[in-house]
Amino acid sequence: QRPLVESGGGLVQAGGSLRLSCAASDRYYMAWFRQAPGKEREFVAFISTSGDGVFYGDSAAGRFTIARDNAKNTMYLQMNRLKPSDTAVYYCAASRFAPDLVMPISSYDIWGQGTQVTVSS
Repeated sequence: QRPLVESGGGLVQAGGSLRLSCAASDRYYMAWFRQAPGKEREFVAFISTSGDGVFYGDSAAGRFTIARDNAKNTMYLQMNRLKPSDTAVYYCAASRFAPDLVMPISSYDIWGQGTQVTVSS
């Protein structure tokens, strides 16, 4: 069983919405990252194990919402008002321990395989 499995990516028009899911094998501190072609992997959002602590990167603030359902061990990313610049592979990341800093890639040691999000203009 893979520890993290993303789903929900796809093709959407600019201005539309998508909801990504990440099913986890355990209750982790979790985050979403994304990587566009030719660019570095970028932090999107973080959520604590309880769901009470959330933090967003600049690209997500005001448009994306991170949430989790601990009964299902699943994390979500609701993405609204999507732009072509949001086109990327979105990755779910996790850590068993609370990260000192939530934005660095190195804070997470468990990664999903990614799900493609494409936003057309």
